[in-house]
Amino acid sequence: MRYRCLILDHDDTVVKSTPEIHYPSFLEALKTLRPEIQSLSLEEFVSYCFNPGFSELCKDVLKFNKDEQEYQYKVWKNFTEKKHPDFYPGFSELVAEYKKLGGIICVVSHSESVQIMRDYIIHCNLTPDLIFGWELEEHQRKPNPYPIIEIMKNFNLSNNEILVLDDLKPGLDMARSCNVSFAAAGWSHIVPEIENYMRKNSDFYFSTVDAFKEFILST
Repeated sequence: MRYRCLILDHDDTVVKSTPEIHYPSFLEALKTLRPEIQSLSLEEFVSYCFNPGFSELCKDVLKFNKDEQEYQYKVWKNFTEKKHPDFYPGFSELVAEYKKLGGIICVVSHSESVQIMRDYIIHCNLTPDLIFGWELEEHQRKPNPYPIIEIMKNFNLSNNEILVLDDLKPGLDMARSCNVSFAAAGWSHIVPEIENYMRKNSDFYFSTVDAFKEFILST
């Protein structure tokens, strides 16, 4: 194994969730909160999540107040509880093999821990060693360095023993804040500008799960 610890994003890295859950739930909330706004396309939504980030889209771009943020959250929560996203083909096997070799799997995501744990149990019959989800305080979520710092403390890891895998810029920024290697999950990219940025700025870029699996399990 090249790294003792994998820090995995969840949405659009491990599971196919934005097109089927996050995007439609956001459109549903917009119908009530901003009915005057023309619906965002999927590409526009993904671009905002890439930069400046989902929280900033809600607070700074759309100017949701606290009550509106809570309403958006309730709509999203309803969608996530009703639908279980699929793992990308090959990812369940990758996780199982990595764990058999003694690897540490941590998840840092803007989904909630309860849904992340559910997805891993359904698809892998295991739970990650640590999960840092949306339920944390804002300063503890990525792109802040808090999750990586805590993972390093819990497992006595140095920064060269960790690889972060994510499809978007917040994960990249978090990795850079701790001088940790970063791999871009390119199999979900639908926006050329995002793909180009991630190719240029990541330590590694993988277009398929199989290519990443071959890389991470090699010695």
